[in-house]
Amino acid sequence: MQHRNSRSFPISAGVLLGLGLGGFFDGIVFHQLLQWHHMLSGWYPLNSIDNVKLNTTWDGIFHSAAYVVVLLGLYVLWQRARGSDIHWSRGQCLGAVLLGWGIFNLVEGVVDHEVFKLHQVNETVPHEQRIFWDIGFLLWGAAMLVIGAAMTRAGTQGRVHAESSLQPR
Repeated sequence: MQHRNSRSFPISAGVLLGLGLGGFFDGIVFHQLLQWHHMLSGWYPLNSIDNVKLNTTWDGIFHSAAYVVVLLGLYVLWQRARGSDIHWSRGQCLGAVLLGWGIFNLVEGVVDHEVFKLHQVNETVPHEQRIFWDIGFLLWGAAMLVIGAAMTRAGTQGRVHAESSLQPR
């Protein structure tokens, strides 16, 4: 995922950070603040203390996984930043984070919501309306993926153009 030039911004670090931050946003906002769903609430509805405990445990496992992914992203970023010749690019960094977050939303939306039916985005609305929330979540993920890819690509091309203008003729 990284540009061949050793000076390029570590796109893989940004993608990992986006994956983890997307997981944190999902868990904190949808699971805890809005309480729209929990990790396994499609299989184990919140209609008993045992199911609430089970869902809370799996929410914690999910948050732990998001934490590990963020740590991996920071590790990759730190390793690359140790070389003083890294090209720091806000556009590439934000683009890579959006790319990772978009990937998270698309994978989570397809796999968890539609394939395994672990939960749906908003389980507080009538059942027939839930698909619209799921589709909106997928569209949000796709938009982040497209915008992130464009920002990452634009940052790479801008750097290449800037470097080529510095070359002796």
